[in-house]
Amino acid sequence: MFSAASVPPISSGTDPADPNLPTESWSADKPEEACGVFGVFAPGIEAAKLAYFGLYALQHRGQESAGITTYTAEGQTHTYKNMGLVSQVFSEPILNELPGYIAVGHTRYSTTGSSRVANAQPVVVETPKGSLALAHNGNLVNTVDFREKLLAQNCPLETTTDSEVIAYAIGEAIKAGKDWHQSAITACQQCEGAFSLVIGTPTGIIGIRDPHGIRPLVLGTLENEDNPNAPHYVLASETCALDIIGANHLREIEPGEIVHITAEGMTAQTWAPQPERKLCIFEMIYFARPDSHMKGESLYSYRLRLGQHLAQESPVDADMVIAVPDSGVPAAIGYSQESEIPYAEGLIKNRYVGRTFIQPTQAMREIGIRMKLNPLRDVLEGKRIVIVDDSIVRGTTSYKIVRALREAGAKEVHMRVSSPPVTHPCFYGIDTDDQDQLIAATTSTSDIAKKIGVDSLHYLSWEGMLAATHKNPENYCSACFTGKYPISIPEPLKRTKLILEKA
Repeated sequence: MFSAASVPPISSGTDPADPNLPTESWSADKPEEACGVFGVFAPGIEAAKLAYFGLYALQHRGQESAGITTYTAEGQTHTYKNMGLVSQVFSEPILNELPGYIAVGHTRYSTTGSSRVANAQPVVVETPKGSLALAHNGNLVNTVDFREKLLAQNCPLETTTDSEVIAYAIGEAIKAGKDWHQSAITACQQCEGAFSLVIGTPTGIIGIRDPHGIRPLVLGTLENEDNPNAPHYVLASETCALDIIGANHLREIEPGEIVHITAEGMTAQTWAPQPERKLCIFEMIYFARPDSHMKGESLYSYRLRLGQHLAQESPVDADMVIAVPDSGVPAAIGYSQESEIPYAEGLIKNRYVGRTFIQPTQAMREIGIRMKLNPLRDVLEGKRIVIVDDSIVRGTTSYKIVRALREAGAKEVHMRVSSPPVTHPCFYGIDTDDQDQLIAATTSTSDIAKKIGVDSLHYLSWEGMLAATHKNPENYCSACFTGKYPISIPEPLKRTKLILEKA
């Protein structure tokens, strides 16, 4: 394995304009996705570059670290992982040092385990049948008990992640004499929570999804010029990662399903006794890229409908509709179409600002949001503005954006949100902070409007969101809006995040 150095964390202070609102990075006021996973089985092809581009397409799902493990035909593994964006971690020389036709890749945002290079994935574990490399999207809720069980079996756990626990559980099943397929099932039968896994082995790749399918996982194929009847296979968190390498989207991996891909082809099996679909609704509202497909359509089309329903529920006299770029754009266009209020760009996003570990000066702190978003004064001045965003979590970024719009001369600012109020934390792989940090959990909508400085504020209703979804509401996890968790949360874990459990 190549060497890799860690980088220091971002620090934060308070907003000098309002000491009650902390100064945060841009992403701190949005729910953060846990990670993206990618796997490819392509005999005759160097798989590392395919994995690189797949992870590049999944960069939005995690920006802390990235890693790739490859397997040669002889079963040798090569791994490189480091802190940073995909384009920062990998270079042409590094990818050339990752030979092999099997690759497993991961891009990470930490929700379980600290942000350090030791926790970067894939997790590589040695077994009697060779090395396994595991990439995990999701979060287990029984990690503590599961980890203690493995430590009692003298497993040499090195990190603080639930992903390593799953990997070692597979290794223990291999030691007990089971094959790769059955070992993966045995390990997952001990897991409680959300997990979409891509697992590399010396002979193939495995994709497996938890019984609720909370986090997404899709299957695609690449043409095999040498043998058209034996296509290459790709596993990924989203279809956008298939598109970037020219793979065809075959289908999603079903909740509670395992697929095993080797030189003999692909086998699929339902491993969970009673799978019950509960896809995270925020995948559709915000997390997944708008060009990814779920439920037979692009998420751009779905988010457009959210905006249309939002306009039906919350009309307002205004001169212009603008979006918080980029995630609010589809809903803002939908709002404009339905309300017949013109859509315009009022905020320009600096798309070349990645994660910065350099602290801004005090003067720059007072400027607030402008390092990421800059308002267009000549567009906004004297106008009544409807600004559309996909969510408000803590309110810190919304406050800064509204202040910047008013400083640019906006006459009125009306905020519309294309999802219901986020009132409960996620325990399944989304970093939504503790409940007492979620502004809608402790503050009325009218008071939120006052805090962020808007003339009016309206969230999309629960009913409006479901109407836009066109699917059975029982097929989605929406615990962040309702507090109804589809997988039971252990009491000690509840007490770490929920207000009532803290009291």
